[in-house]
Amino acid sequence: MFARYVFALIMATLLASAGNAAEEKSPGWNTETLSGDWGGVRSSLYDKGVAVELTHKSDMLANTSGGASRGSVWLMNSEAAVSLDLDKLAGWDATSAFIQYQAQHGNKSINNYVGSFAGVDNIETGTSTGQLFQAWLQKNFADDSLSLLAGLYAIDSEFYITDTSGLFVQPPYGMSAEMAQTGQNGPPVFPMGALGVRVKYTASDFYLQGALTDGVPGNLNNPHGTQIRLDKGDGTLFVVELGYTPPVEGESFDKTAIGLWRYSARANDLTDVDALGNPLRRPDQGFYFLAERTLTDDLSGFVRFGTANQDVYQADWSGSLGLHYQGLFDGRDDDTAGIAVTASHASGKYRQINASESSETVIEITYRAQLQPWLSVQPMLQRIFNPNMDAALRGAWVMGARVEINF
Repeated sequence: MFARYVFALIMATLLASAGNAAEEKSPGWNTETLSGDWGGVRSSLYDKGVAVELTHKSDMLANTSGGASRGSVWLMNSEAAVSLDLDKLAGWDATSAFIQYQAQHGNKSINNYVGSFAGVDNIETGTSTGQLFQAWLQKNFADDSLSLLAGLYAIDSEFYITDTSGLFVQPPYGMSAEMAQTGQNGPPVFPMGALGVRVKYTASDFYLQGALTDGVPGNLNNPHGTQIRLDKGDGTLFVVELGYTPPVEGESFDKTAIGLWRYSARANDLTDVDALGNPLRRPDQGFYFLAERTLTDDLSGFVRFGTANQDVYQADWSGSLGLHYQGLFDGRDDDTAGIAVTASHASGKYRQINASESSETVIEITYRAQLQPWLSVQPMLQRIFNPNMDAALRGAWVMGARVEINF
């Protein structure tokens, strides 16, 4: 209910702000979106510092063999995002805001059929609901080299990300598999942001950014709606990343970064207990490395690696790599093909108590066909070896397609 009221207020405010348009070129709404320029309202909003984006993703997936059982699902995610230039809108120099609301549809889980540790689909949430994902305010200083952000924030919007891996549907190419398992309710990544602050400094070809957020995003007991809580014992999550991004021409990719993360609250050891039989409490922390490069005019690649505490979690490390090719076929310059693989390694203590396999490996081959500027269709094939590192589960084959529409 809270989320619906907030969303309605946002849209009413934005529509009320539409007036006489300033002389500034707007994006090509009529060609790049299905709903167009809304009779000039969209361009008027944009000229006043308001950009509205509406998108929808539908994923149709089937586990055709292996895993826990055969089965198919239809998953959907709809999103409304509003970017505000508050210098234009309200005269607040070098200040911006961002509001992102999303809704998931489809109660069935493709991963219930597959049983993968890394997951199968990056819009699967396990429930049908809607919530504010992000809602923050950012102020820039020192000619935009320094920025301070505060509000409802998702760390996977800026930390531990590679643009080239964003093509893929499997989850570990967004937030990595080893970090996604951490915390009491996961880190603040899709589909739940957390209250926090982020500071970023950019100098020449380098950047340094750090974020401090609530340690438990959402509500452990209620996955529905917008749940913003600061409960006793939540603690905090701190993440810092140092990156190198030399200037490149066009749409080339060149980024190298290292990062560290740590929860202030400790986590239970998987096996070790104290004299009273209670689990020992261990530091909840890890580090990561990532790099992406443009290898030729059309081919780019990425590599990512990260760790988590081997005393606490199922996977003590995971690593990913992949290739991203633009314009594989003549006359299809906007299409993108890709192949990626992720390996997640079972920690020694997890294997001790579960007699599991040593790792899980997932592979995805995909092709994104840009049929219209506002419409893409993306068939994919996935192979999951040793699902969930469980010796009792056979390797799974998953087939499916994603349809994405920009309204």
